[in-house]
Amino acid sequence: MSTRKTAAVENTAQAFLEMLEALGVRYLIGNAGTDFASIIDAFSRRTVEGKSAPRAMMVAHECCAVSMAHGYYLATGDPAVAMVHTTPGTANALGALMNAFRSNVPLLLCAGRTPLGETGMPGSRDALIHWGQESFDQGSMVREFVKWDYELRNFAQLETVMRRAFAVAMAEPRGPVYLSLPREVLAEPHSEFSYSPKGLDPPVMPLAPSPEAVAGMARLIAAAERPLVITRTLGRNPAAVASLVALAELFALPVVEHPNPAYVNFPNSHPLHLGYDPAPYLEAADLIVVIDTDVPWIPHLRAPGAGAKVVHLGVNPIYDRYPIWGFRSDLAVQADSAVALPMLTAALAGTRGSRQGAIERRVARAGEEHHRQRAAAQAEIEAGAGQPHVSLEWIAHCLDRVRDERMVFINEYDLSLRHLTLDLPGTQFGHSTAGYLGWGVGAALGVKLGAPDKTVVAVVGDGSYIFSVPSACHLASAALGLPMLTIIANNGGWGAGHRAVRGVHPEGWSMRTGEMPFVRFGMQPAYEMFVQAYGGHGEAVSDPKELPAAVERALRVVREERRQAVLNVICRPL
Repeated sequence: MSTRKTAAVENTAQAFLEMLEALGVRYLIGNAGTDFASIIDAFSRRTVEGKSAPRAMMVAHECCAVSMAHGYYLATGDPAVAMVHTTPGTANALGALMNAFRSNVPLLLCAGRTPLGETGMPGSRDALIHWGQESFDQGSMVREFVKWDYELRNFAQLETVMRRAFAVAMAEPRGPVYLSLPREVLAEPHSEFSYSPKGLDPPVMPLAPSPEAVAGMARLIAAAERPLVITRTLGRNPAAVASLVALAELFALPVVEHPNPAYVNFPNSHPLHLGYDPAPYLEAADLIVVIDTDVPWIPHLRAPGAGAKVVHLGVNPIYDRYPIWGFRSDLAVQADSAVALPMLTAALAGTRGSRQGAIERRVARAGEEHHRQRAAAQAEIEAGAGQPHVSLEWIAHCLDRVRDERMVFINEYDLSLRHLTLDLPGTQFGHSTAGYLGWGVGAALGVKLGAPDKTVVAVVGDGSYIFSVPSACHLASAALGLPMLTIIANNGGWGAGHRAVRGVHPEGWSMRTGEMPFVRFGMQPAYEMFVQAYGGHGEAVSDPKELPAAVERALRVVREERRQAVLNVICRPL
């Protein structure tokens, strides 16, 4: 008996939507142009026929659309699909695509293609832009930041091409893929589409380490007196967090999450958690185990001691898509950490008794350091309450007071994780090392789309908020029913630029005179008014004492009134 399904269609675009439904895609997040004509018409037919998936999600800028697809994967583990308009839309999407690529986030970015011909076919060129928008190689615009790109050539290959797109995106190391769709191909007439109704092909089985690799890691850990674990993205697989906790507790391994971790990788209330900066511990460590971390330290500022051994563990432990990457390595193990860590824990279990003394010393040292860090964080909170300006530490503390297990934080640079309790995987997501700003608000919308029962809070800088295209984000929130809270840590400029000047020229002209072109905005826009134009709640807060009540008001709006909210929090100016 045949396992294939046949659907009545009128053109390739209708078959494309049938294929998305078969693959389990719930939403097509898009910003349309003239290339979408057949896609739009196909959605209209599906509405008449009562088909609810995939649902068309109109988002008015590509940065927001692709960031939403990014956030949707973070919330669900399922790859999302975004579609943009030919070359201009691809150009607008590129920064968000870079973020997804460096974060190993799988998504399918589709783009229309300028009509192939000038006449003679359904969908042929009929507008001025159809000459000027065409490029010789549209995929070359994104090729460095996708795993795979292709142009759909004909109707017959539609299922094969789409299944391959998702298979490549979901294979480790995961990442975005790009598919361009010529207008004539989409508009090409057909009467039926035969395809397999099965969902996504099973992803490639996760990579396991060799017995030799496990034994090598176990020997190094068993012999170490002062080991240190550094991780940044291990929490992308929630199961790996529990595995790391089990390993760390077995051998008293202190864990540092590198600054701006992309996930909750290790419970930060655990006594073996030593914060978010490995620099103070590098020189004393005799073994450094780097797990799922592209930049474990900044060599220009601090590096491991000369005698330390360094192990790298991850699906791509040498990061071969980074043009230069020269971190020391005595053992590189290519494996999925969620698979490797339980194997490593089992290999070490039999040696624990012989290392009891070293383990007890580490427990005492780590516990003392963890307590010291907690006390310092509490002192910063107390100091923040009495400052004239709202501090980043105080923002985090105010959020920690109202935090619950159903709250998810999106952190684009400014959320102080040391002052927030983060013990559950999936409750904090950080920005990509690609550094394309504007990700946070769109990603938060995607998380809300994928987890509608969660309370989603995005914390961004004022510069990041500007880059997020707030008009598009607030429109999407209101139109698509995705209420969330955005907190803007407003310091009046580009903090990264300010820090760069201070770091490179600590005694230079800018630091001596206070003159910093390109750093300060020169005025304070009323950011809280942006969201009001879309029916949301907006409020400016400058007094630290007023922030707790403002946070509670904003959360009531989001949770009870189902409206979006923005708090424009005035921090110490640059």
